[in-house]
Formats: sequence, structure tokens, C-alpha cells
Amino acid sequence: MSIVTLVVDDEPIARHAVLRLLREDPDIEPAGEYGDGASAVRAIRERSPDLVFLDIQMPAMTGLDVVAAIGAERMPATVFVTAYEQYAVRAFEANAVDYLVKPFGRDRFMETLRRAKARLGAGGNRNQGDPAIKQVLDALRRREDYLERLPVRVDERVTFVDVDDIVWIKANRNIVEIHLADRVHEVRETMTALAERLDPRRFARVHRSAIINVRRVQSIHPWFNGHHVVTMDTGQKLRMSRYQQEAFMQLVSTRTKKEPS
Repeated sequence: MSIVTLVVDDEPIARHAVLRLLREDPDIEPAGEYGDGASAVRAIRERSPDLVFLDIQMPAMTGLDVVAAIGAERMPATVFVTAYEQYAVRAFEANAVDYLVKPFGRDRFMETLRRAKARLGAGGNRNQGDPAIKQVLDALRRREDYLERLPVRVDERVTFVDVDDIVWIKANRNIVEIHLADRVHEVRETMTALAERLDPRRFARVHRSAIINVRRVQSIHPWFNGHHVVTMDTGQKLRMSRYQQEAFMQLVSTRTKKEPS
């Protein structure tokens, strides 16, 4: 089995690292390396590779732009390469798409390559696209549609609240209360509808009637029966459902690693 493979990354060191590891596998036929998205699009169209290692964070034309230009349904088997970004990783994992997080070691690379080869061998559908790639692309693109400012009515006028200023949100039937540090606004919308418009990297639903801004969390303390109490930086204390605890703690941990205090 000869697997024609392209490597796309704007960092020469990263490209060479991938190529060096690929050459250890006799089944792989390296067919070129490319440092920008436009060159990658041309190469994929002209060479019809079986497998592509595709960096996401490239200037001018990102890896996601490459997928959009080719068409997700026409993309070859793809291993996405990314700097650590938890939301992207969750999208890959949810759709069983192979990915590498920089910097990666030899063992992690070889495991990813093994999975990619197994999928190619089992599916027998080279160059026919992977529907999971479209699902990942859709999930990552949705980030661009999340709210940055929320319109609220104050007396007879409409003003805008920056979502970063929101401390927490409370459900009250078909109205949600937007709690800021010094005031509360009411918005006629359901909690579920609003939750879909908020970036899940920044907001977490800790209870069916409460969404919190993760950046405004001051502390978390155990309560009873598996519940926890979350204290916001305003002093407001909110009960966390035990069913939300694991996902919430993972989100808080990820943000702590990524953001300076």
C-alpha cells in the first residue's frame, strides 16, 4: 500500500519534523511540502493525495480555508495540526477526526499515523472525502457567530452589553436575567436559545437555570450529594449541578492553562 501524502504548514521546522517521521513508514510516499494555503489548494487539486497533514493556523489562508476551497466532501484523509486550542480539539474528538497538537512527540505522531492508515485501509474510499471533516469545519466556523455584544432594552432605548461584562445569567421562564457586576437586565429569550449563541469556551451552564462567565469565577467549593458551589468575583454564590461538574472543571482547567492570571 502506497499512501501519497502532502504536508502543509507555514513553519518550516514543523514541516520537516512531519516529513522526517513520515519517511520512517515504508507505506508512505511523501509527495510534497507546502508553506501556505494557496499552494496547498493547488497541490491537492493537481496531485489528488491520499493523506494530508494540514496546519490550521496559517496566515492569509488557514487550514480551514483550504478545506472550504477544496470542499469538505472532496478532501482526502486529513490530519489537522494545531497549536493547543481546546475548542478545536473537542471538535476533532467529537467527530473522530485525526489531529496533532503542537508540539507533538514521535509516539503521538505514530499513533495518529496508524489511525489514519487504518481508516484509509478499512474504508477504501480514498479521495472521496470524509463527512466528519465537514462536521468539524461547521463546528469550528460556528465560533465566528457567537455573541460579542448583547442588545438589552433600557427604558425606551436599546443599549449593548459586552458579553465579557456578564457575570452570570439566570433563567426565569421565557425571560433571562443578565447579571452584571452592578445591575441586572432582562432579555425576552429562553435560556436554551441564548446558550447556543454564547461561546462555550467562555460560558458554562452549571445548572439548568444558570449560565456563568468562566472568566468571572473566583472559587469552587464542594457542597453535598455531589454538588458544588461556585463563587463569582462579585461574591454571588451559585449551585452547580453534579451532572455539569466534570465538563465545567475541564473547561476551567483549560482556561487556567491558557490565560495568564
